[in-house]
Amino acid sequence: MKTGAMVAYRGNVKFTREGVLEHGVGKLLKRSFTGEGTKLTKMEGQGSVYLADTGKKIIILNLQNEAIHVNGNDLLAFEPSIQWDIKLMRKVAAMLSGGLFNVRLEGTGMVAITSHYDPMTLRVDGTHPVYTDPNATIAWSGTLQPEFKTDVSLKTFFGRGSGESIQMAFQGNGFVVVQPYEELHLQAQQGSGQ
Repeated sequence: MKTGAMVAYRGNVKFTREGVLEHGVGKLLKRSFTGEGTKLTKMEGQGSVYLADTGKKIIILNLQNEAIHVNGNDLLAFEPSIQWDIKLMRKVAAMLSGGLFNVRLEGTGMVAITSHYDPMTLRVDGTHPVYTDPNATIAWSGTLQPEFKTDVSLKTFFGRGSGESIQMAFQGNGFVVVQPYEELHLQAQQGSGQ
């Protein structure tokens, strides 16, 4: 689980923060370089554990030998049968949007992700691309590899752009989960006192 997400539990449960090298040097270096810093805690034993993350809704996905990509901020917990890795988005546009890295989860087991308000799942069917705001995109199926579409102009740099200059474009077959909230954009405004 995400460290600090436990709000209550009953039973005989032991919580252990993950070790620095527990998942290998490669993942340690990726986490250090990317800042994809969701710190993890293991839960072991018998009982019930209740998790929360700043009042966000929790969605449980049951993967059946499948893969999903999740924004690191929106990953709450997953079973130990799920393999994970940090993935790099290759376009420069991704750096501008704050969505450069995500976590790929793969295998059979349950994954808990979070969303501000009720999320919406959009089907990507191969006939038309689906475009999303990177700051509202929570997750997408492992079969999809998003590209970044930019509409950056001189107006963008003078604050007269549409505010939607960078979008993620999904093509192929799968799904995309978005939330009705632009997480990184709003946090940046709150941090600057706006």
